[in-house]
Amino acid sequence: MDFLSLPKDAVTLTNVTVPACLLGQDGDLVTTEISIADGKIADPQAMAIDMKGAMVLPAFVDMHTHLDKGHIWARSPNPDGSFMGALTTVGDDRVANWSADDVRRRMEFSLRAAFAHGTRAIRTHLDSIPPQDGISFPVFRDLQAEWAGRIDLQAVCLIGCNYWTDDSGPFGQTADLVAATPGGVLGMVTYPMDDLRARIRGFLEQAAARGLDADFHVDETMDASVETLRDIAEIKMETGFGGRVVVGHCCSLSVQDETRAMDTLDLVARAEIDVVSLPMCNLYLQDRSPQGTARTPRQRGITLVHEMRARDIRVSFASDNTRDPFYAYGDMDMIEVMREATRIGHLDHSRDDWVTSFLTDPAATCGLDAPSLSIGAEADLVICKARNWTELFARPQSDRIVLRAGQQIDRTLPDYAELDDLMRT
Repeated sequence: MDFLSLPKDAVTLTNVTVPACLLGQDGDLVTTEISIADGKIADPQAMAIDMKGAMVLPAFVDMHTHLDKGHIWARSPNPDGSFMGALTTVGDDRVANWSADDVRRRMEFSLRAAFAHGTRAIRTHLDSIPPQDGISFPVFRDLQAEWAGRIDLQAVCLIGCNYWTDDSGPFGQTADLVAATPGGVLGMVTYPMDDLRARIRGFLEQAAARGLDADFHVDETMDASVETLRDIAEIKMETGFGGRVVVGHCCSLSVQDETRAMDTLDLVARAEIDVVSLPMCNLYLQDRSPQGTARTPRQRGITLVHEMRARDIRVSFASDNTRDPFYAYGDMDMIEVMREATRIGHLDHSRDDWVTSFLTDPAATCGLDAPSLSIGAEADLVICKARNWTELFARPQSDRIVLRAGQQIDRTLPDYAELDDLMRT
């Protein structure tokens, strides 16, 4: 049988390789069989195919993305690769270009790529400084309905903490937009301000009043003095906020005094806060020197994922930005995220269950059904010819098979030329 084609009938895939943790077993990789019938994982079927050791994973959950920013690089590149260059350039592009049609087409382009690569659920942040919130959220809700059954979509509003207001101000209206969106999550970027703690407290009160979870961008800097993560953890415990809280980035932990950083992680564990690490974007932005400076970056920005997992803090990895001023590359491909996170974070030669950080952990953080290989689960699978981790991470797995409800999908990726007319400014 050609690896790139599978029969549409009920079948048992024999001699497949699966991470043991996904089967509730100890150890690293195991050889097993997986049967498919009526779109679900099933009991053994009469037709059997020897997969020759091919690795099988459930479809992925990408829980921190920016679909509304995606693919603007061609018209608005980062002028110097810096964080401030990204922030300023995106802001200018948003004001000039982010109509409903522009946002919709770029978001849909990214969704098509993610689907082809084998992603089943995505959480995206949406820039929400008015009037953009009133443009992007209706577009998102339309796409959420159109993509139901293919990709489960969640939206998080995104403002800087300096734009936060109580319900009497503009952010109260944004929070209502989020609450009116199925699966909506309240989100904010935190950084040092004199009244930051009051703003975080008010923000969590707004989320609690609407029954929303909270999602923060936190400490995306190499300045060791920036510790807003501690504020969030302490205030969550002080207020007894009952929703899920996830924090992204947490780069400053990587350059802080060891004792202080470990104390912060103990707070995060006690507060039951989840973490999402975005190693590709952080690698691109952090410790970048001004153009023309002959200096190699030393500090790479990845947060303390090993120390977090040792404290039973739930850790996920995600795509973050895609071909925009915050990250010039990427393709919404979670196998790429796995490969780069493994290399950047030294996930190899470590624990055997890191694969859950791309599957079951982000699903739990987002309140979604866990990707599963159990009998009765949807047969949403990614099948790679690679037979072990080194083969999986050595190549991009461009010949992977993606099954949704047991049926092989067309993996043709969208052509960048489709967006050319949007890039003419």
